Amino acid sequence: MSVSTSIEPLPQHAVSKKQPWLQKSVLPGFGLSLGFGTLYASLIVFIPLVALVLKSFEMPLEQLWDVVTNRRALASYRLTFGASLIGATINLFFGLIVAWVLVRYTFPGKRIVDAIVDLPFALPTAVAGIALTAIYAPTGLVGKYFALLDIKIAYTWIGVTIALTFIGLPFVVRTVQPVLADLEAEVEEAAASLGANRWQTFKYIIFPALLPSLLTGFALSFARAIGEYGSVVFISGNMPYRTEITPLLIMTKLEQFDYAGAAALGSVMLLFSFILLLLINLLQHWSHKRTGG
Repeated sequence: MSVSTSIEPLPQHAVSKKQPWLQKSVLPGFGLSLGFGTLYASLIVFIPLVALVLKSFEMPLEQLWDVVTNRRALASYRLTFGASLIGATINLFFGLIVAWVLVRYTFPGKRIVDAIVDLPFALPTAVAGIALTAIYAPTGLVGKYFALLDIKIAYTWIGVTIALTFIGLPFVVRTVQPVLADLEAEVEEAAASLGANRWQTFKYIIFPALLPSLLTGFALSFARAIGEYGSVVFISGNMPYRTEITPLLIMTKLEQFDYAGAAALGSVMLLFSFILLLLINLLQHWSHKRTGG
């Protein structure tokens, strides 16, 4: 009497359900792909960030605490994160309007306007800073009219905010634009046929669909503004305690060969950026879950 010991292979759906990474993909070799991806991410991102944090601990803890919490550093944090938050919020509103106009309307010069949106991507930040300073200085094209009202834009926190708004606008527009283009007009027409007015259609139909992309654009704009240097250094005036941003303070310490102090300030920026981006990602997850995406 013979006993069969053959084992039937598991169905394909069972393998895919238990071990989804075993599914066939365009790029074969899960282990090889994971290894190369991890190596690349480590060399470009993880190792430099770890080295930054370790460099800051070369100084005693008391000195480290004093460097990151002295009055000058705290003033730079307030300006950097405050102006970045204001700039990202402005871009959240006007970026939606620009994306809406580019998607929903056809007008002469539309392609030119669409190309201008990407200008902060291509324009060197130093050039943007010089241009903004020339425009908003007390003798500039726009600044001279505000000077008549005793309002100073350049060399104040207002100028810093304008510069950070300028470099962050494309992130919101380019994130929202494709999502808005994919929205079907029939849904809005159905809402209108059921008696919904324009505000109700936007509130209950359009805005929930755009919310994840709006949060993504806000996060990208905010993160870009936090690390900005070139466009701000000219228009800010670089006055300690008043218009000095944290990246400039880091550069000052590097010029003084205080590498540990610069690394300490950089670690603080890294920590705050990570926390804020984590909060934004949680909001995105919540919005996707809420909208069933």
